Amino acid sequence: MKFDTGLAARTLSEVPATARAAEEMGFDGIWTAETGHDPYLPVALAAEHTSRISLGTSIAVAFPRSPLVHAMTAWDLQALSGGRFILGLGTQVKGHNERRFGVKWESPGPRLREMIQMIRAVWDCFQNGTRPRFEGRFYNFTLMTPFFHGGPIEHPEIPLYIAGVNEYMCRLAGEMCDGFHVHPLHSVRYVEEVVRPNIEAGARKAGRPASACKLASTVFVIVGDSDEEREKMAAVVRQQVSFYASTPAYLPILQVHGWGDIGPELTERSKRGEWARMAELISDEMLEAFAVTGTWSNIGAKIRARCAGVLDRVGFYFPFRSDDPAERWRRVLSSVRSDDA
Repeated sequence: MKFDTGLAARTLSEVPATARAAEEMGFDGIWTAETGHDPYLPVALAAEHTSRISLGTSIAVAFPRSPLVHAMTAWDLQALSGGRFILGLGTQVKGHNERRFGVKWESPGPRLREMIQMIRAVWDCFQNGTRPRFEGRFYNFTLMTPFFHGGPIEHPEIPLYIAGVNEYMCRLAGEMCDGFHVHPLHSVRYVEEVVRPNIEAGARKAGRPASACKLASTVFVIVGDSDEEREKMAAVVRQQVSFYASTPAYLPILQVHGWGDIGPELTERSKRGEWARMAELISDEMLEAFAVTGTWSNIGAKIRARCAGVLDRVGFYFPFRSDDPAERWRRVLSSVRSDDA
């Protein structure tokens, strides 16, 4: 099991030092997110200032960019990083696509399937000179002239991960992708009862082993060396869980545990702007299912006990920061990996 971290850089100028610190600390991978900043630009800086650590997007929002744009950007980042890039795509939800990104929302699952197919067709064209001949319902790739050709690179096999919650996305990942980003709001039960069976179904359809699709995620941790520290972090985690659980698209995660009635109430409170009151609906039982609690000395072992055999790549939801106490993270990394062969 690999232990990763998100990139905790507030500005692009902070990326080089933060990425170097994460690599020196011993993390296996760094993931960038599309929240308040572009997910690809930090990867370019991190690639230039590191040499070992893998670098990926978790996630780049798929539909605001064409498949060719994703393919070209990934191609350049793979070349720059010497083969360390992982392209991670996610659909986001309807409201954000239409009202934040200003793009059309239609048939997200089939559309993402075509996007994956076209991205790989572009890569094949660049590497092997194959003629562009992909024609689909949503995307077409039938033109490539020498002036616009990306050309071959040394490491053309770029892992492609997608993110999702519902069964369709899990099956799509199992059938066509190298990895699946499990949503941070997850439990072991949800992974075992929803994600893994559908990954396996998709893999069977493609005639390949389910292990070809790696599972990656972050885990909410409530960690501190005193009761007061843990109580403060528990309040933060409870609030974040309530925010995610208020999204209607994530209702299947709650339904696995019989908590489906809580989702609509959280949604209504979010619409009313009652953000503080949302956390009241997250019970201790829910917190235990979605988070791991411990001290800095034992949290690594607890993550290993929970996630080994469930996830292939894992990290804390709250990322490593270069000014964190180094010894804390060294203990975490050591204990997470203590049983690795």
